[in-house]
Amino acid sequence: MNRKTSTDPRAWRNHDPSLSDEQRRYGQALPSRDWILRTLQAADGPRSREQLEEALGLTEDDPLEGFSHRLSAMVRDGQLLRNRRGSYGVPSEMSLVAGRVLAHKDGFGFLTPDDGGGDLFLPPQQMQQLWPGDRIVVRAGEEDRRGRREGVVVEILERGVDQVVGRYGLDHGVAMVMPENPRITHEVLIPPEERGDARDGDMVVVDILSHPKPRKAPVGRVREVLGEHLGPGMEIEAAIRAHGIPHDFPEDALAQAEALPDTVSEADRKGRKDLRKLPLVTIDGEDARDFDDAVHAKRTFTGWKLWVAIADVDAYVPFESPLDLHARERGNSVYFPERVVPMLPEKISNGLCSLNPQVDRLCMVCEMQVRRSGEIVRGRFFEAVMRSHARLTYTEVAEALEGGELPKQVDPKLMPHIRELDALFGALSKARAARGTVAFDTGETRFVFDAEQKIERIVPVTRNRAHLIIEECMIAANVAAARFVLKHKRGSLFRVHAPPAAEKVQALREFLNTRGLQLGGGDDPQPADFQAIMEQAAQRPDHYVIQSMMLRTMMQARYSPDCDGHFGLALDEYAHFTSPIRRYPDLVLHRAIKRALRGTARSDEPLAHQALEALGATCSTTERRADEATRDVALWLKCEYMQQHVGEDFAGTITGVAGFGVFVTLDDIHVEGLVHITALDNDYYEHDAAHGQLVGRRSGRTHEMGDSLRVRVVRVSLDERRIELEPVEAQAAPPRKEGRRRRGGGQPPSSSKSAASKKRTAAKKSADNGSSGESVAKAPAKKRSRRRRSRSGNPTSS
Repeated sequence: MNRKTSTDPRAWRNHDPSLSDEQRRYGQALPSRDWILRTLQAADGPRSREQLEEALGLTEDDPLEGFSHRLSAMVRDGQLLRNRRGSYGVPSEMSLVAGRVLAHKDGFGFLTPDDGGGDLFLPPQQMQQLWPGDRIVVRAGEEDRRGRREGVVVEILERGVDQVVGRYGLDHGVAMVMPENPRITHEVLIPPEERGDARDGDMVVVDILSHPKPRKAPVGRVREVLGEHLGPGMEIEAAIRAHGIPHDFPEDALAQAEALPDTVSEADRKGRKDLRKLPLVTIDGEDARDFDDAVHAKRTFTGWKLWVAIADVDAYVPFESPLDLHARERGNSVYFPERVVPMLPEKISNGLCSLNPQVDRLCMVCEMQVRRSGEIVRGRFFEAVMRSHARLTYTEVAEALEGGELPKQVDPKLMPHIRELDALFGALSKARAARGTVAFDTGETRFVFDAEQKIERIVPVTRNRAHLIIEECMIAANVAAARFVLKHKRGSLFRVHAPPAAEKVQALREFLNTRGLQLGGGDDPQPADFQAIMEQAAQRPDHYVIQSMMLRTMMQARYSPDCDGHFGLALDEYAHFTSPIRRYPDLVLHRAIKRALRGTARSDEPLAHQALEALGATCSTTERRADEATRDVALWLKCEYMQQHVGEDFAGTITGVAGFGVFVTLDDIHVEGLVHITALDNDYYEHDAAHGQLVGRRSGRTHEMGDSLRVRVVRVSLDERRIELEPVEAQAAPPRKEGRRRRGGGQPPSSSKSAASKKRTAAKKSADNGSSGESVAKAPAKKRSRRRRSRSGNPTSS
C-alpha cells in the first residue's frame, strides 16, 4: 500500500480533537477511539486495517503496531466488530448491537446495549450458549408476539462467568454441578479427573474449562469443596463465591494493616484541628461494631452550626497502596445477617477508623451553618482529631427524646446537645419536604435469632426519630462535600440519580389515570410531583400498588464523575462522604477534599475524568453485586424458615401480579410466595398489565396488588428460593408428605436436572419481577440449628 504522508489533509493529526490527550497519556499518540469510530461511520461499509490506515492518513512513522492493538481492544470492548473477511465495522452501522447479557431464572434473557438503547429479548435457544454478564453482539430480529425485539447472537466478545458455585451430584457415574445462582441455568459437567474430593451433595466451587454451546453443556473442574449443602452458614459462603465477592485479603494488604499503630500518636495529631473537647457522639444500631460518623449541633443566632466528623480512612490507606487497590476491587463492604465481608481489614474498620468512645481518632470534619429554614448556607472542611463522648444507639436516643433522659451510663450533660440535634432535624426535614423529596416505604425486614441461633421470626425494620436525625445530618454533609469539590474543581465521584425515562413516566401516568390520580409536571415531572402522588395515596387501600408502580418508574442510582444531581432527594449536588470505611467512592471524595485543602495543583489529579468514569462504573457494579448477594441469602433464609410452616394458613396481601400468578406477602411474617394461576378459582385468567391485575374471563373476578388473600403454604424449595402458596378457598389436596432430605445430603443430580428442565420451560416473567412461574416440588428440608457468627458493622445508606 502506498501510504499517505503527514501532509495529507485526511491525516488524523489534523483533525482528531483528542490528539493532545493521547500524547499526554501515551507519549507516542494514536488516533483516538472516537476518531476511529467517526471515520468508520463516515465510510460506506466495513474497512480492513490497511484501508482504515489509509483513510486516517497514517504513515510508516506512526505506531502501526499500537494501532493494531487499539483496533483489537475496540473489538474486545464491543465498539467495533470484525467480520469474517477481517474488516472492521461499527456495530450500529451493521444493524448489530453490542451489550451485556441479563439472564432470567426461567432460561430466557435480555441484552442491555452499551449505547443505552432499549433492551433486546434473548429467547431460551439463544441463551443456550450464554452466561449472565457475557458481552455479546447480536443482530436485532423481529418482534415476538409480546412486542419484544429479539436478538440473535452474532459473536461472544467476553465471558461473564469463569467460576460457578453449586451442588455437586452423581447420577449413574455422571458428575454434574447445579449452580446456586438461579440465573445460571446451565448444569456444569465435571469429568472424572476433575472431581477432586467432592462428594454427592457437597457445595463446591467450579472453574469453567469450556463454555456452553448450543446443545452442549459447559465443562468444569472442582476448585474448592465448601461443605455440606445444608451446613451452617453455607448460604452465605455460597453467595460470596457465586457473586464473585472478594473475601480474603492478600498478604501485602494484611501486612500493611498490621504495620499500622494501634493508637493515634502525637505526630499524627500535628497540623490537625483539636476537637477532642467538642461533645461529638456516635448514634448507630445496637449491633454495630464500627462507627464511622459522629455528630454535634450548636444553636446560633441564625440557626445552628452542625459538625459531622467522619473517620479519616485516607490517613491509613494511601492511594494505590495494597490496601487501597484491594478496597477498590471490593468497592464496598457486604452485610449479611450475622456476618459482614468488610472493604478494609478489621484493624482499620473496627479499630483505628472506628470512632469508639473516649479514644482519640483522626477524622475529616464537615462544619456547616444551617439556617432556621433548614438551608445549608456554608460548609467548610478540615482535618481534625476527635474523641467521641458517647456511643449511643438509635433506640436510646429515640427513647430519650420521648422520656427526657439518656441511659444512666451516659453523661446527662449530653442531653441538651441531643435536643439541639432534634431541633436541627426539624428544620432539615422541613427543607426536605419543601423541595419535594420522594419518600418511599421500602418494607425492609430483618431476622431475629433465638438463643440456639435458629430463626425465631422475621420482623419489619422500623425507623425511629433517631434514624431520621442521623440520615438528615449525613445528607447535609454529603451535599456540602459535593458543593466543595465542585467549587474547587476537583475530580471525584458523585452519587447520581437520573430522572425517570419518558416512556416509564408515560406508563405510570396511564396507570395512575385508571386510579383516579394525575401526575403533575407535564412532560417533565419533578420529585415534588411524585411525592404529591405518594401523599394522596397514603391513606388509600391501594397505596401499596401505587407505590410499587412508582418505584418501578425510578432509575437506579449510580456513581459518576459528572454531578448530574439526585432526583429522588431533589438535590442538584450530591456525593457520598460519610462512610469511607465501607464505600470506596467516599474515600475518593475524601482525597479530593484533601487535595483542595492542601492546594495541590489541579493538573496533578491522580485520576483523569476517563479513569473516574471507569471507577464509578466499577463501584456501581460492586454495589449491585452486594445487593444481589444479600438478597439471595435473605431469600434462602426465608425459605428455610418457612419449611416449618408448610400446611399452615396465613393472611396475606398481593404484592405482585404476573401472567402466571400473583405474589402474596404474608402479613404476620413478611415473607413473599407465589400463588400460581392454576391454583386460583376455576376460571381462565388474563393478565391486564396496564392495571396490574389478573382478570377472570368468565367470572370477571380480579386479583390485583393490594388485595387481601388468605393462603396456605403448600411447598417450599430451597434450591429455587421459592415458596408456593394456594388460596385457602381452593379445594386443593393437602400438602404432600414427602421424605425429608438428610442434612447435607440433598437430591441426586437427576432431580436437579429435572428441576432445571422444568425451570427452563416454566411460564415466563419480565425481568423486573424477581421470581419465576412454574416451580418444581421439593421435599421440605429438616429444620436445623444454625451456628451464627457475631455481627460486624452497621450499614447506613442515603
